Amino acid sequence: MQKIGFAEALDSMVASDPRYQRNAYVFLRDALDFTTKQQKKIKGATVRHVSGPELLDGVRQYALKEFGPMVMTVFDNWGVHSCEDIGNMVFNLIDAGIFGKTAEDSIEDFKNVYDFKEAFVKPFAPAKPAPLKPSAEVPAQKSV
Repeated sequence: MQKIGFAEALDSMVASDPRYQRNAYVFLRDALDFTTKQQKKIKGATVRHVSGPELLDGVRQYALKEFGPMVMTVFDNWGVHSCEDIGNMVFNLIDAGIFGKTAEDSIEDFKNVYDFKEAFVKPFAPAKPAPLKPSAEVPAQKSV
């Protein structure tokens, strides 16, 4: 059996599951690379496997780094609205033979890990202004 390439796998996935745009899968592959590099820095060893929650944390960090306050706009355009969507894409990539999985991996690993608005909007929301303190009354000026 000939191994399918990433581009061919994307064509097949987008045709069979049109919920997610092609660029979302490219981003997800790049986010996995980012995540494994981050883990190598922390753990100092070769990373053999990334769990669902670890990947989601990497997706969060990488998306903020790449898209800044436009993350939600980009993700909405791609059809990605929740951690579960990332999980669905991961399992599409697994089914296509692009990503691997262990026996412990499950789509459930991607459910309710974080709220997209908390993760991608809140970091850019303006800080709430401090409540105004009552100022000391300024004495009236005497007229000359």
